[in-house]
Amino acid sequence: MRAWKLSVYSAILFSVALVLVAQEVPQQISKFDRLIAQDMLKTVTDDVRKHYYDPKMHGLDWAAKVAEAKQRIEKADSWNMALSEIAAVLDSLNDSHTLFFPPPRANRYDYGWQYQMIGEHCFVTRVRPKSDTEARGVKSGDEILTLNGYHPTRHNLWKMKYLSLVLQPQPALRAGLQDPAGKQRQVDVPARIHEGQGYGILAGGGDIWDRERRKENTELLLNVRDVEFGEQLMVLKVPEFYFSISKIATVISKARKYPALILDLRGNPGGNIENLKYLIGSMFDKDVKIADLVGRKESKTEIAKVESQQFPGKLIVLVDADSGSASELFARVMQIEKRGVVIGDHTSGSVMGAERYREKTGIGRVVVYSTSVSEWDPVMADGKSLEHNGVTPDEIVLPSAEDLSSGRDPAMARAAELLGVKVSPAEAGKMFPYEWLPE
Repeated sequence: MRAWKLSVYSAILFSVALVLVAQEVPQQISKFDRLIAQDMLKTVTDDVRKHYYDPKMHGLDWAAKVAEAKQRIEKADSWNMALSEIAAVLDSLNDSHTLFFPPPRANRYDYGWQYQMIGEHCFVTRVRPKSDTEARGVKSGDEILTLNGYHPTRHNLWKMKYLSLVLQPQPALRAGLQDPAGKQRQVDVPARIHEGQGYGILAGGGDIWDRERRKENTELLLNVRDVEFGEQLMVLKVPEFYFSISKIATVISKARKYPALILDLRGNPGGNIENLKYLIGSMFDKDVKIADLVGRKESKTEIAKVESQQFPGKLIVLVDADSGSASELFARVMQIEKRGVVIGDHTSGSVMGAERYREKTGIGRVVVYSTSVSEWDPVMADGKSLEHNGVTPDEIVLPSAEDLSSGRDPAMARAAELLGVKVSPAEAGKMFPYEWLPE
């Protein structure tokens, strides 16, 4: 199924505290593992060569890139390093959705925090209560000046997470922090290890019941939620574009009773194209063009058909730096069609239409892995692509370090104010309480 979704976000950013980390394999890579890595390199790079939307590979000499990676894998001194060489070839395309997902790992690590870019700065946004990270004094509102020695930026933060959490997992992260008062300090953020709870063949299948429980709990966190303010306003929180059409239809029907709607897409990494088309179609009384999908051999136009249940009132869309893919396309369509006002932070600029290719290799010990390959570049009705550009809000409203520390939400409060409803930033911050996944 084709999806507009930032794969790294779905795997890492949404629940960055929860990651699958290195299995118990020797640091010294075996001859067998090296052969496995070389086979994965060939399969992964062949998938990209065959399916990538730009057959010219942005001018790269793809064969030469692959040959160089093969040589480096021959010299790699660890399994993680060999995997990193595969990922590095795909990274040379500088494409948000073309990524290597290595074999699953044995253990699950919980770092007990979440963080993201706000404006041009990276902040801790949540810390798990009673975690070791909280005990180390890490708090919401702390700015992350460095992470494992690197300065986080909008361009590199997701790559830093991908490297440290997927390719070369860490038992602890060294963070250079600055509190809202300006005091700087170094903190080692430890990981709590949940042994044997990874998923996949390499991990021996993991604990299937733990996996199912975590899947159910994650789905609960992704549920569409709403809050009502008298007869004036409804606020709708959509964590991802993976929802039941019948459920969202019921919510839109409910929203029709109100003159105004705030659609909160902050932290939404994207999702299914059919969900995107349905939600856009629910905001108009006509068919609306989403984008022209520019592919390897052809282009096609995606149209959101008008839905039977439409919301006709005033609309404000909230976005932030973690709003990716389908959520960016939704926000930009609202701007182009002059249907609603977009408020918040500049979005991630990660919008390619990708396909996931699941692969396996090995005899006896089977290794499973996958590749996400961008097959379409969505070009908006204004002739521009959002990839690497993102959506610039009509009004930029960012939380300060003090807002994060105190749990205030100035963007939500501002949106409500524009729609004639008085909500303080403190009240707005309590609107959708965050629930941590059970450990």
